[in-house]
Amino acid sequence: MALSLSVVLMLGIILVVLMRQKALKAGPAIVAILFGFFLASTGMAPSINRFLNSIASTINHITF
Repeated sequence: MALSLSVVLMLGIILVVLMRQKALKAGPAIVAILFGFFLASTGMAPSINRFLNSIASTINHITF
C-alpha cells in the first residue's frame, strides 16, 4: 500500500508540474487521470501492480 500511495503522490506532483509549466493542458490531464481510475478497475490492475512492485524491488536491491 505504501508503494502505491507514493507512486500516486509522485505522479500527481508530476502532473501538477506539467500543468503549471503549460506542458500539459487541463483537458489532457483530466483524461489521463480518468484513464488511470478506469484502468485501476480493470483486470489489468493486478498485472500492472506486480510489474511496478518488481521494478521497485529491483531498484531496492541496487547497491552503490
